[in-house]
Amino acid sequence: MEQKFGINSIDLQLLRDYCEREGERVTYEKGELMEREGEAAQWFGFVTDGCFKYVAQGVSDIREHITWFSFAGEYAGDYPACLDGSPSMTTIEAMAPSQVLRVSGAQLIRFFRQSIEAMELRAVIGEHLLRQARARYLDFHRTTPRERYELLMRRCPGIVEHLPLNAIASFLNITPKTISMIRRDITFGQ
Repeated sequence: MEQKFGINSIDLQLLRDYCEREGERVTYEKGELMEREGEAAQWFGFVTDGCFKYVAQGVSDIREHITWFSFAGEYAGDYPACLDGSPSMTTIEAMAPSQVLRVSGAQLIRFFRQSIEAMELRAVIGEHLLRQARARYLDFHRTTPRERYELLMRRCPGIVEHLPLNAIASFLNITPKTISMIRRDITFGQ
């Protein structure tokens, strides 16, 4: 599980520069929404401080399912839905007071149309997201819950200090009881 738009993934400096130059600095309080599932997606931005969770409502239950996180130094938004204003597939919620250099989908489209380099970046971002979605899907089929937990801990070593275990369990698609057993086994060397 690699970062959605992380520092160590693809080179997004051109996009970051654009967000710094053309975006507005927006502060989100804990619990405040950047996007709401089912409503037209509008925003994309560089997270300068804080973190966001991506939540999808269950189809046959009322549970929330955490599908992703964006941390400081990463990008947040429902890409590519914000590019055409289609409905957001998830609710994006601040998990702590957070700041974002935010641009609209329309601004992002104008950015991509500025140059061949920017248009190529758009394609690279799309390919990157497709690879990540496929890897995450395959991870659910080929890894055990413990292996998924260990992959997450390598990606985000300090995540357990910032998130409740039920949020981590939801992201890993396991129960809080299972995550507690995994942590106990790791602690006691089993």
